[in-house]
Amino acid sequence: MIIYAEVECVLYTPHSLKQKRSIVKRLVSKLRNDFNVTVAELDYQDLWQRTKLGIVTISNEQKIAEQLIQEVLKTIDQNPELERTLTSVNRI
Repeated sequence: MIIYAEVECVLYTPHSLKQKRSIVKRLVSKLRNDFNVTVAELDYQDLWQRTKLGIVTISNEQKIAEQLIQEVLKTIDQNPELERTLTSVNRI
């Protein structure tokens, strides 16, 4: 089972692309290390107040993959430096 999520976020604290990249890099590293998922910034690389992340997990059981993605989304929601706005979850 492959589950793919696209997550758009608004960042409120950065005032430059350098600050935004720092926040996004920390979040991506945390998600990769804590949950062993693949994460990439998909869009809005040139905007300092928005980002779009792609998150993928693979498991032999659908329930485990879905729980993992929900935990990843919860971790994103707990980050005080950004707000998750749009989320699309797809099962392959």
